[in-house]
Amino acid sequence: MASVPRGQGDSKSADSSEPPLINLPPAEAADDGDDPAPATGTADGAEAEWREARIAPAQHGLRLDLALVALAPEFSRSHLQHLLGEGHAWLDGVPARIASRRVKSGQRLRVQLVPTDESRAYTPQPMALQVVHEDAHLLVLDKPAGLVVHPAAGNWSGTLLNGLLAHHAGAAQLPRAGIVHRLDKDTSGLMLVGKTLPAVTALVRAIAAREVHRRYLAICHGEPAVTRFTVEAPIGRDPQVRVRMAVVPQAAGGRAARTDVEVLARRDGHAALSCTLHTGRTHQIRVHLAHSGHPLVADAVYGGRAALGLQRQALHATELRLQHPVSGEPLAFVQGPPADLAAAWAQLGLRAVR
Repeated sequence: MASVPRGQGDSKSADSSEPPLINLPPAEAADDGDDPAPATGTADGAEAEWREARIAPAQHGLRLDLALVALAPEFSRSHLQHLLGEGHAWLDGVPARIASRRVKSGQRLRVQLVPTDESRAYTPQPMALQVVHEDAHLLVLDKPAGLVVHPAAGNWSGTLLNGLLAHHAGAAQLPRAGIVHRLDKDTSGLMLVGKTLPAVTALVRAIAAREVHRRYLAICHGEPAVTRFTVEAPIGRDPQVRVRMAVVPQAAGGRAARTDVEVLARRDGHAALSCTLHTGRTHQIRVHLAHSGHPLVADAVYGGRAALGLQRQALHATELRLQHPVSGEPLAFVQGPPADLAAAWAQLGLRAVR
């Protein structure tokens, strides 16, 4: 029996009743004109290779997705199944979409090998960046709510990283295009980005040493009884809901985290807050406020209900203070909240910028 080709990228094997998986022979040149004309690329401009072959006698009855695995072993079976579902494969010139379909000896299999979403994640995509400050080494941005910072599953394009790659050529030579810290998708406000490797290195070290001052504006449910309080509680992955973070004992993997909170106003069961980070754990302010019994307005992940006209979590990175990563010059930036949060802020009797 022939062995399964190496590198097929899937742990599942064919059913025992199926013929062994072998490499398909090269196809004869097409001369019947029944396939679509080869394209030079995909809709977003990425190049897509075409590959074709005849189904060998030993493969008669094999599942279509496994025949594709033999034809393109460098792709995972799941990605090839996705290509089937998207209409990128043909049998004898007829679109073939069903992965479990059985192929027949002599059929001509053709597939357009569109790159995986992940492989296209690090591509430049021009976007209108809201630049607060820019010099040769440093970029300070006002990130809008709704913009994902870094590509990940479900968001392989249209991220801030894609925009940075289009913004300046040097971004392609930097780790994460110069991103040194992140804001959640639905958090707005100030972000630091390095434009050179010395700047990125210095910024990462300054953040780790807690030398970058970061303050946020927030609106929570409930009216805290005191004007100032500190939440100091370790944060780790929620053991019950893995997409969330939670207060977790350090013995169970939680990492030390501290947030200072100042109550700026209280009204009708809500409070306007100024939150200062001393650490930068994932979802830190959201987790700490929920833990204290005051989840952010409209933060559904951590128990916050929509209110005050807000449909996204009421959190805005309003202030950054640091030393310039190369010159050492003191820098300070303050950015008021966008229209949605400013309108909610006004309902609590406060001006939009503080």
